[in-house]
Amino acid sequence: MFDRQFEALTSFVPLSWQARLFRDYFMHGRAPDAIDIPTGLGKTAVMALWLIARANGAALPRRLVYVVDRRAVVDQASDFAYTLRERLDAQAAYLKAGLNLDERSLPISTLRGQYADNKEWLEDPSVPAIIVGTVDMVGSRMLFEGYGVSRRMRPYQAALLGTDALIVLDEAHLVPPFERLIEAITRGSGEFGPRDPQDANMVPALRLMSLSATGRHRGGTVFKLQGHLRGSPGNRGDVEDDIVRRRLAAEKVLTLIPKGTQWLDEALAAHAWTLSEKGAAPIRCLVFSNSRDIAQKARKRIKQLEREERARNANLRELDTELLIGARRVRERQSVTAEWLNSKGFVAGSEVERTSPAFLFATSAGEVGIDLDADHIVCDLVAWERLVQRFGRVNRRGGRRAKILIIDEGPPSPKKAGAPTLEETRQTERYFALRRLLNELPEHGSDSRFASPEALRLLRARADAEPALDATMKAATTPEPLRPALTRAVLDAWAMTSLETHTGRPDDVAPWLRGWVEQDPQTTIVWRRHLPVRNGPPITPAEIESYFEAAPPHLTEHLSAETFVVAQWLQERLAALLGKLAAGQEDEIAATCEEDLDGSETLSSNSEIAFALSQSGRLIERFSLGDFAIPKQDKERRRALDRRLNKLADAILIVDARVGGINQGLLDSDSWTYAETADGTDPWMASLNEQGVDRQPLTIGFRVRVVATNGRRLRRAWGERYRLALEWDADGVPSRILIVDKRQGDSANEEDRSTSCNYQRLSEHQSWTEVKARKLGERLGLCPELIGALALAARLHDEGKRSRRWQRAFRAPPGEELYAKTKGPIDFALLDGYRHEFGSLSWVQKDEAFVCLPEALKDLVLHLVAAHHGQARPVISTSGCEDAPSSLLQERARHVALRFARLQRRWGPWGLAWLESLLRAADQQASRDNDNEQGAACA
Repeated sequence: MFDRQFEALTSFVPLSWQARLFRDYFMHGRAPDAIDIPTGLGKTAVMALWLIARANGAALPRRLVYVVDRRAVVDQASDFAYTLRERLDAQAAYLKAGLNLDERSLPISTLRGQYADNKEWLEDPSVPAIIVGTVDMVGSRMLFEGYGVSRRMRPYQAALLGTDALIVLDEAHLVPPFERLIEAITRGSGEFGPRDPQDANMVPALRLMSLSATGRHRGGTVFKLQGHLRGSPGNRGDVEDDIVRRRLAAEKVLTLIPKGTQWLDEALAAHAWTLSEKGAAPIRCLVFSNSRDIAQKARKRIKQLEREERARNANLRELDTELLIGARRVRERQSVTAEWLNSKGFVAGSEVERTSPAFLFATSAGEVGIDLDADHIVCDLVAWERLVQRFGRVNRRGGRRAKILIIDEGPPSPKKAGAPTLEETRQTERYFALRRLLNELPEHGSDSRFASPEALRLLRARADAEPALDATMKAATTPEPLRPALTRAVLDAWAMTSLETHTGRPDDVAPWLRGWVEQDPQTTIVWRRHLPVRNGPPITPAEIESYFEAAPPHLTEHLSAETFVVAQWLQERLAALLGKLAAGQEDEIAATCEEDLDGSETLSSNSEIAFALSQSGRLIERFSLGDFAIPKQDKERRRALDRRLNKLADAILIVDARVGGINQGLLDSDSWTYAETADGTDPWMASLNEQGVDRQPLTIGFRVRVVATNGRRLRRAWGERYRLALEWDADGVPSRILIVDKRQGDSANEEDRSTSCNYQRLSEHQSWTEVKARKLGERLGLCPELIGALALAARLHDEGKRSRRWQRAFRAPPGEELYAKTKGPIDFALLDGYRHEFGSLSWVQKDEAFVCLPEALKDLVLHLVAAHHGQARPVISTSGCEDAPSSLLQERARHVALRFARLQRRWGPWGLAWLESLLRAADQQASRDNDNEQGAACA
């Protein structure tokens, strides 16, 4: 039965090791601590194994979180997940009954890349879901500090990642601190989870399964390939599979070549050019280097070699080159991983016929995650675990003879002769350990070695048995960085998400995810056509933050690079813009789109050109063109600007698209090409809405437009989220407005969820939410008492919307009826900070069913109501609430904070957040049903 189900889901017959993992572990509701399987043997298929096991009733977590360290390659894992979903909707539809999916498709979300978070994983905590993301995106969310996530949404996302989830950490050797962090959480249930065993049984657990192909793994149960190529037929174990045998025996001949007097980029290019027989052989060659600069220079060098050869041979076919490096905008990076690699035959299994050579120049971004398969590799010498990954990117499926040429630069030289630093000494020791380790591989002739997956596997087995060889392997491997321990006090501080600041809260979670490592701070750049700027009254910081909360930077817009690189690039670009303005060459600055829709003011030295935001959306700095018009002799202004640019560390810099400076997704200070943007009129991604009318992808939930007061009416599928007046007429009435619209069902903040394309009465919404909450509790197997408390909280959660202030601010229809959903837009000035959750508490305490509850459940119901929009952790605002004197309101708010402390002590940070997530999910499900009610009304 398993074989048939696996083939229906994947279109492949399962390998022996996959069937064994399913049979011995997954079907028993267990997962090994680690899986150590050579590269190219289908480790990603653990997603299918998990899904089949869940469909057959195995007690595995409902969410599979597949973590890939390289942000350039998460989309390949997502592609496999989407394949599973498509086949689950078709060939394997019979499995759906066991997954409680009914007619729904399997929820899949990616926290990085092309499929940037569609939020499907947040919709229903009771059904299976696959989440794919990077260490930073998953880890920060799990620790209540989600990068790019609003404070109100952080507990919701932390809950669904920290409970009922199987963390599958791919290439775990790359991030030992993250692996140790998840280990500490899974093994520290007494410290981080509910204190009472009965409560602990109610909250679904978190589990970790590490994947690696390097042989470096944590302790515990390690699942490995069984059998050897040398075994007799019928006694080879997992190696009995033809595919496994062919891939393990794939011929890869490694040669170490001294660099000589050439620069490294020249040596890499020269040897790659030689492998191509000076451009005549149609090979696919991977050129790895440890630095982006070397990769870019090597690419330029090989193009120069091509030009020189073409001068001698006019018939030389044009070669193809591309970069696969980290500092590239995500949108263009996707075009490399999805389009160029496929079309040029670099993806394993590709049958592209080449007539000329193709060279892919990659950094560590190409070492893991991507199913690359080149004919040959030329690379520099790096740590052992990285070399193993590189070897796996050549002749991946066997059947060919591949060459691996490693350029040896020799032992590293200390900066100060005769006085090496501790780190320099370690680098020298690692170099010689690498040389010794490579010499342990089987010989091939006098100066080469075999580096097949089987050779590497046998070397690992020898190291397990020989202490001296094991010591050499460890010395050749990157040491694990030191890391801080996760303590309950630190976690509690992070979990207090409604506090903007907390003296016990570390500023950055990165050390817990990656350890204490020395690396240059990064800055993310986003280009936008529309910025919150005007010629009239100055834009306030609050307006800027509100605008970018309404139109938040989308992950596909991100280009991340070192802060010093970004600062230099920004200065060069703005100096160039100032030069053109001074020379009267405004027309040469990249043109914007249609004038009647364009919100961009004419550029001048006073124009605001860029805004720097924190990861949480707080305004850090704002720059105008004039800030960069500094005479050379004015050193004081230069120092002041440098201090401001230093604030870009770990920030998001949003720049005017007319700044340009981007070419094929890479920073280019000389480029005047107008930067394509997610808020422009051109399609940003290939996925358009079903009507094909609005040139905006479904995964981006907003659009921006500039209109006159009497501008065109919105389509019903869009609702207004935010507006900013740009110009006023003589009577002081806004005549030109910058508007951010939201797509139906999308929410940038918690207030957004109360606006819809359909009105809904308060009683109906709360009734719908109660039904949803009860079903969620039943599907999750909660005890009757908890289900009752959850349903009661759902029935009363929006009672605070009875306030006339709320009804007027949300523009409810006139009359006596009370509404929970209106069409907006929201009058925030009239709302005056009123939190309807806080207003609901007095109504809840008067409810007859509530009064009959035991005190512990009363606490829980009141907290769920107060926290269902991310507040009350531990504080909530009393502003705008008029149902009691100020002193009583303050006392009520004090009890909210104390109640949070009691419940978090009882349930643990993730346990309490998980209980909150159930009401929040029920509320959102009811809201979506209202959005979709009489679907044509919103079309």
